[in-house]
Amino acid sequence: MKNRFLQFIPGIIWFAICFYLLTIPGKEIPQISWMDFYQADKLVHIVMFFTLCFLFSFAIRDSYEKYSLVLIITITGLLFGIAMEFVQKYFIPNRTCDIDDMIADGMGCLISYIWWKRKFNKADVDYL
Repeated sequence: MKNRFLQFIPGIIWFAICFYLLTIPGKEIPQISWMDFYQADKLVHIVMFFTLCFLFSFAIRDSYEKYSLVLIITITGLLFGIAMEFVQKYFIPNRTCDIDDMIADGMGCLISYIWWKRKFNKADVDYL
C-alpha cells in the first residue's frame, strides 16, 4: 500500500505546481507581445494539463480498472482546468476567465487520454 502511494507523488507535485502557476497574480506574469503570448499561453496550458493527466494515469497503469480510471482522471483534469479559470476570474488579481484556456486544458487532457488508451490497447495485445 505504501509503495502504491509513492506512484502518485509525481502527479501530486505537478498538481501543486499547476495550482501555483494558475494562481499567480496577473501583474507577476512576464509581459510578452499579445500574439506571441497568446500562442505560448495555449501551448503552456496544453502541456500542463497533458502532464497532469499523464502523471496520474502513469500511477494507475498497472491497475485492473485502468481504462475507467484514466477516463476519470481525464474528466477530473478538465474540471480542474475549468474551475481554475473561474478561480482566476473571481479570486486572483488581474486574471480573467478564458474559454480558450479551458479548451487548451481539455486538449491536453484529451491528448493524454488518447496516448494512454493507445498504450493500454497495445499492451493488452502484447499479452495475447
